[in-house]
Amino acid sequence: MTTKDNISVAKEVLKIEADAVSALINKVDDQFDQAVEAIRNCKGRVIVTGMGKSGLISQKIASTLSSTGTPSLFIHPGEASHGDLGMVTKEDIILAISNSGETYELIQIIPAFKRMGLKIIAMIGRQHSTISGLADMYIDTSVDQEACTLELAPTASTTATLAMGDALAIALLENRGFKAEDFALLHPGGTLGKRLLLTVGEIMHSGNEIPLVSETSPVSEALLTMTEKELGVTGVIDGSNKLTGIITDGDIRRGLEKSGNQIFDQKAAYLQTKNFKWVEKSTLAINALEVMEEHNITSLFVFEDNKKSAPDGIVHIHDILKTGIL
Repeated sequence: MTTKDNISVAKEVLKIEADAVSALINKVDDQFDQAVEAIRNCKGRVIVTGMGKSGLISQKIASTLSSTGTPSLFIHPGEASHGDLGMVTKEDIILAISNSGETYELIQIIPAFKRMGLKIIAMIGRQHSTISGLADMYIDTSVDQEACTLELAPTASTTATLAMGDALAIALLENRGFKAEDFALLHPGGTLGKRLLLTVGEIMHSGNEIPLVSETSPVSEALLTMTEKELGVTGVIDGSNKLTGIITDGDIRRGLEKSGNQIFDQKAAYLQTKNFKWVEKSTLAINALEVMEEHNITSLFVFEDNKKSAPDGIVHIHDILKTGIL
């Protein structure tokens, strides 16, 4: 087969699968709406089950449902009949997935679900099938043809089922009023979760890691403190430990240009910048980063709720960036 032939085959596969997904639009009907409402009113979880390729698609749908606010669990139908039914409760609802609608393992386990009084939603590629007949609600995922030229390997049918599963999950998301903040709570390790949840209080330097000198300390001590803490800045505190200002490495360079080495004999209070930027511990790290970028600074002192006391910490731009927040 030539390269041109390979490209032609690939384009034909994509067209068949795209057409299969597009055709689903006209198959979303009252049965789909009933399924959404049934899941919405379910007090338990959506138990998604399927065999073979449909089983793999079932796992993805269960994962998508769970991550978008609908608690869900995949159960292998073969294992269910050998004890895994114990994971199912009377509060749950079943989503059975099969392209043929005749999957033996599903047909064997559905009576057990019915004995538990569970509602069954069938996501099936054949309306007139055994499983669709056993179900309370039927979602049509039929396709005109598979993309496989042998018409054997599930291709267009699995893509269509996956797309319908996404449609179901997002319909539920909208129905529940699920927001980005809710998504973040379920994805604390992801970039979105960090952007919406991570605060400077969780990543700041505190205690002895905070660079501080007194107002009466010489600038030379401020430089040593700055060098030791490696944050490019030191805070200046008065006799009551209140932060009165900050000195940056840039301040010292400018002082050297203006006064030479004599700048090191000056008191820290002389060189400090009193109008400095700061944030509260509860400030989101992403918002602190925006403050740094807006004012072209690399560090922010952190306070519990105001700057009338000693700082609780300090956060550097590198502390934020290394969290993977961007």
